[in-house]
Amino acid sequence: MISAPDRQEAMMLIGQAVQAGVRPALACRELGLSVRTLQRWQHQATDGRPRAQRPAPANKLSDEERRAVLEAANSAGYASLAPHQIVPKLADEGIYLASESTFYRVLRAAGQVTRRGRSQTPRRRVLTTHRADGPNQVWCWDITWLPTTVRGRFFYWYMVKDIYSRKLVVNEVHESETGEQASALLQRGCLAEHTAGRPLVLHSDNGTAMKGATMLACMQQLGVVPSFSRPRVSNDNAYAEALFKTAKYCSLWPERPFETLEQARQWVAGFVRWYNEEHRHSGLSYVTPDQRHRGQANQLLAHRKMVYQAARAARPQRWAGATRNWDLDDVVYLNPERKEALPAAMRRAA
Repeated sequence: MISAPDRQEAMMLIGQAVQAGVRPALACRELGLSVRTLQRWQHQATDGRPRAQRPAPANKLSDEERRAVLEAANSAGYASLAPHQIVPKLADEGIYLASESTFYRVLRAAGQVTRRGRSQTPRRRVLTTHRADGPNQVWCWDITWLPTTVRGRFFYWYMVKDIYSRKLVVNEVHESETGEQASALLQRGCLAEHTAGRPLVLHSDNGTAMKGATMLACMQQLGVVPSFSRPRVSNDNAYAEALFKTAKYCSLWPERPFETLEQARQWVAGFVRWYNEEHRHSGLSYVTPDQRHRGQANQLLAHRKMVYQAARAARPQRWAGATRNWDLDDVVYLNPERKEALPAAMRRAA
């Protein structure tokens, strides 16, 4: 709505432009007005809309009706119900006060739009974020099933992985899933990597073996800090899940299920050897986890850069742009926060 002074100024400017030979339509267009608006202003000096008498909406609730809605929503037997439950219940009693949306509007105006009943407000779970700039700082672990030739029977592969180097630190296969076996596995891994006296975080999902008292007591004894995925969030332990997918979709995976526990253990040992020592990891710029774990990755990647630079110098016509990027991140994040995560830290975990 344009004020009276602005309207008079606009009409004066348009009048001056018309006297100078400009058509009214062009002058109005420059000010963002239509010719019809100019004609209305010329016949009506002031805007009558602010003083216009408008009838109240026919569907507006009266004060008595609003009080009746609030009394019904807060009365015994209805106070714990939502409007979509209150309205049909009132209808069964032969009473109609307002629609569900009107109930919500009245309750919102009264500041009573809250969770009704004993249920708690959903809480946003804090994302578990950890940072590693070297090996043996953040581990993740999980258990997966290995199929057997007996229907309904499985072997259980316990795996601990370093998220910085992607190395499989320690692995075991058992016939059952227990906290005692998981504790023994963690002890063996800590002894093998000499983590005593150094800070170490162990991340896992919320399985029984992961959150059991036996495992938690073992972690406390070893000085390992526990970390768990958010409830009902399947990708908070992405490094472990990606490892199991790599195992079950690689060419080494056997065509038939395992017949014996010893056979399953032999296969896992062979896969771990291949994964750690031979597998060129895509998330590590195609160096092996062992090379990254032992601190050899940067030297190997520097040598690759020299090879590519020499190849480009020898045949520059075959290179349209820069040589391949062989850089490798010095910091790895487990479930990085969006604001502080580096783009490269969002690479695939497998």
